[in-house]
Amino acid sequence: MRGFSRRSTVDEALLWLDGQISPLEHQSLSLTLAAGRVLAEDVVSQVDVPGFQRAMMDGYAVMASDTAGATAYNRLPLEVVGQALPGQGSPETIGRGQAIRIMTGAPLVAGADAVLPAEQSEIEEQRVWIQGEVSPGKNVGLVGEDIAVGTEVLAAGRRLRPQDIGVLSSIGIDSISVIRQPRVHIVVTGDEILPGGSMPSGYCIADANGPMLQALAERDGATVTNSGIIPDDPVALLNALDEDVEVVLVSGGSSVGQEDHAPMLLARNGQLAVHGIAMRPSSPAGMGCLGNRLVFLLPGNPVSCLCAYDFFAGRAIRALGGRRKQWPYRRKRLAIRRKLVSVIGRVDYARVRVENEGVEPLSISGASILSSTTRADGFVIVPADSEGYPSEAEVDVYLYDLENAETEGL
Repeated sequence: MRGFSRRSTVDEALLWLDGQISPLEHQSLSLTLAAGRVLAEDVVSQVDVPGFQRAMMDGYAVMASDTAGATAYNRLPLEVVGQALPGQGSPETIGRGQAIRIMTGAPLVAGADAVLPAEQSEIEEQRVWIQGEVSPGKNVGLVGEDIAVGTEVLAAGRRLRPQDIGVLSSIGIDSISVIRQPRVHIVVTGDEILPGGSMPSGYCIADANGPMLQALAERDGATVTNSGIIPDDPVALLNALDEDVEVVLVSGGSSVGQEDHAPMLLARNGQLAVHGIAMRPSSPAGMGCLGNRLVFLLPGNPVSCLCAYDFFAGRAIRALGGRRKQWPYRRKRLAIRRKLVSVIGRVDYARVRVENEGVEPLSISGASILSSTTRADGFVIVPADSEGYPSEAEVDVYLYDLENAETEGL
C-alpha cells in the first residue's frame, strides 16, 4: 500500500483533458438514422419551401377586387370555371367575375391573387355567392415563405431533433454529414464482482458500475462495448484495455492498493497523466492515454465512479462526438436549507434533494452508497476555494433530470 505522491486539482485535470479532445471525423448518414446525431456542417437550402404559391385553406381562388363590398347581406356572384387540387393545380386562368374551387395546398390558379374561405360562400350550380371580402394575398402561401433558397437552415454543431429531420427532408436532403459517434469500451475489474444483474451471494457483489457507465456513455452519444468482469490480474487487464476505441472506462482498481493494477499498467504502457485528484468523492480517479485511446480510471465505489464520469469521462465523450463539453444537466438556483461544510483546496460533489423550492443536502460522504444518487434530485458543487455554504445561501443545483437541459444551454 502507498499513498498518492500528489493530487492534481480539478482544474489541472480538466486542463490536461481539454488538450486531448476534439470532435471526431465526419460521416454521411441516412436522414432516417440521423436523429440525435451532431451535424458536422452548415446546411444551406438549395430550394424554396414552398416552391410555388399555394392555397392555405379550402375555398375559391379569386381576384380580390371581385370581392369588394361582399357581405352576408350583399352577396356577390362569381362563375366557377374549374377546380384546383393539391399536386395538380388547374390549367385554367381566371378572369373578372370568375372563381376556381381550390383545396388546401393546391397551387394558386393563374389570374387569382387570394383565396376566399369556403365558409364565406354558397355554391349554386356553376355559380358561387360570396359573402365576404378578401385582400390581395389573403390565405395564400408565398414562394419561400417557410424557407428561402440560400437560407442557412441548420448550423454545424446542432444535435438533430426530430423536427430538424423533417425540415431537412423538406428541402430534399436524404443523407447528412454528422460527427462520428465515439466508441467507448468499459472494463470492470475486481475478483469480488459478479456480472450486472446477478443475485449477490457470499462476499461477492453485483456489478453496478458497468451498467451505469454504459447508460451514461450512451446518453452522451457513444457506442459502447463491454469486456465483462476482469479479474484482478495485470495481464488480463492489459488485454482488456487493448480495444480499437477512442475511450476506455476502467471501473475499479484505480487507487494505490495492492490489487490496483490499472494505474501501473497505464504508466508503463502509455501515459498516466493524472492520478489522484483533490475532490470528494473520486479522489483516486486518474486518466491518461494508451496509444490513441483516452483511458479513464474510475473508482470502484459507485458514487465516486459517477462523480468521476460526470467531471471527466463524460466531458471527453461529449466533446469527441461534437456535443457541448458542459454537463447535460438542467441548472436551478435555489437556497440551501442547512449548512454544507467543505475543506479549502478540495472540490466537493454533494448530492441534494429539492424540497419546497429549497435544497436539502443528503451526504458528501459515503462513496459506496449508490442509492444516495437515486434519492437525490441532483448535486451541488462546492469549489476548491470555498469552505462550504451557510444555511439559506443560494447555490446552483445541477438536476439529474435532463428535461430542458439543452434548451437552457447547459
